[in-house]
Amino acid sequence: MTERPAPAPRDVDLFVVGGGINGCGIARDAAGRGLSVALAEMNDLASATSSASTKLFHGGLRYLEYLEVRLVRESLIERETLLAAMPHISWPMRFVLPYHPAMRFEGETPVSRILSFAMPWMKGRRPAWLIRLGLFFYDNLGGRKILPGTRTIDLTRDPAGAPLRPEFRKAFEYSDCWVEDSRLVVLNARDAEARGATILTRARVTSAAREGGVWAVTVDRGGETLHFRARALVNAGGPWVEDVIRNTVRINTSEGVRLVRGSHIVTRKLFDHDRCYFFQGEDGRIIFAIPYEQDFTLIGTTDKDHEGDPRAAVCTPEEQDYLCAFASRYFRKPVTRADIVWTYSGVRPLYDDGSKSATAATRDYVLSLDENGPPLLNVFGGKITTYRRLAEAAVAKLAPFFPQAKAPWTAGVALPGGDFPVSGVADLTDRLRAAHPYLDPYWAGRLIRAYGTEAAAMLEGAAAHADLGRDFGATLTEREVRWLMDREYARTAEDVVWRRSKLGLRMTPDQIAALDAFMSGAA
Repeated sequence: MTERPAPAPRDVDLFVVGGGINGCGIARDAAGRGLSVALAEMNDLASATSSASTKLFHGGLRYLEYLEVRLVRESLIERETLLAAMPHISWPMRFVLPYHPAMRFEGETPVSRILSFAMPWMKGRRPAWLIRLGLFFYDNLGGRKILPGTRTIDLTRDPAGAPLRPEFRKAFEYSDCWVEDSRLVVLNARDAEARGATILTRARVTSAAREGGVWAVTVDRGGETLHFRARALVNAGGPWVEDVIRNTVRINTSEGVRLVRGSHIVTRKLFDHDRCYFFQGEDGRIIFAIPYEQDFTLIGTTDKDHEGDPRAAVCTPEEQDYLCAFASRYFRKPVTRADIVWTYSGVRPLYDDGSKSATAATRDYVLSLDENGPPLLNVFGGKITTYRRLAEAAVAKLAPFFPQAKAPWTAGVALPGGDFPVSGVADLTDRLRAAHPYLDPYWAGRLIRAYGTEAAAMLEGAAAHADLGRDFGATLTEREVRWLMDREYARTAEDVVWRRSKLGLRMTPDQIAALDAFMSGAA
């Protein structure tokens, strides 16, 4: 039997390593500018940091303590740009910041040091007027148009005060946005592919070297070896960005990442309203308590320097205790580990700026361009709120090498399923239920929040529940699973129940195992 010749390398303008939000955002932006793009992700899309966030599009109120005004302003502007482009997976939320005059805060931030010098008698306390001033800047730095501004609330009268300890009598309420983080990644990948990009999942880049004026890239995809020649290489490896530089591209660098672990707990539902809480701790940290998946509460995050493999990140017992104790300083009823139904943890690849603590390390992004031959762009840091701006800036850095590239285009352009008004979710849900009366309110709402206008296409022709095929439990049907496999790169039950959705919170282990077996047979 003669050996088949290796397939010829495929030529592309841009090869992207990493299928998190930064990699998929860059692939989408570049493909939309007319560049030929390939992206390789060694696991599932959003399988690391990008599915383990606190799931907020926010300006970063606490970053004002560090005087990171440019980052906060850019993030605040982006909130509404992104909200308009994906109203199915992102929506406005109100945040309640309880205030007590005896609360003290650590003194290592720039604002703390200024206050210690100017107002030493406060001894770390924050007067209410100062917090309100910070929220005034937060309201106005980003040219807010959709989201309502800050107001002061009386916790003795407002329902938001009922779950809190009685010493909290006053709060400030401001706006930010929720986002379904892992779906954001998948929709960026889908849109990139629709614009001509090649998206390879479960495909590890084993080597990348400069050869003959291009990057020669080798990819192992399930035992199949693929070869690409790329005019430019983007390293969006997230927690592995430094490893890609040193061990895949094999070049020396003085730049590095600081791996910071952020852990979260999900508890049974702790309160009955739809607002979030912003809790401040005396150690300088903040946590959020957020209504989650209708029947749960999400609490996080921690900030701990992480050693070792990013894939080994877990919410440790110590972190669980820390989050429970932190929340219990605010909630009337203490939060205990017995309330926890799920935990998750992700490693944020922050640019190593030499900060003393993980909390103080910058969340800003750094784009480092190596022009010693065909260009290599290394992406460090960043936050989910600024992913689109990061992608735009990354392609702008590479634009001199691609004079044919078109102008920036992504601002306000809808992601798949997001082509409806921010205020249109209820109407879209009602129309889906009218067309498919077997859907109950939860089921219809879940489909609209996941797929937006594409939910109707998914259910097309299904006049009854039975037309959707096998029922896997928790409103997940064969019709939806096949959609996820055919259009959203899902290959395992984990992909479906923990990244394309959070139905793992509602399904039994036996149901998930049955789903995995079905998907293995259908692949």
